[in-house]
Amino acid sequence: KKDLALLKADEATHIDELVERLEPAISSSEIFAALFELELAGKIKQMPGKNFVKSF
Repeated sequence: KKDLALLKADEATHIDELVERLEPAISSSEIFAALFELELAGKIKQMPGKNFVKSF
């Protein structure tokens, strides 16, 4: 997943920043779906304020 490559383990990335980096190649709805899947798989964690970090 390209989304995961943009996330760091030690620094939170806001969802708006991810959307800015990935659109228009990937629609925002696809980004949200991918983030949801990655979170369910335990690969990322959502932090307060819609920030995401890699999970190990």
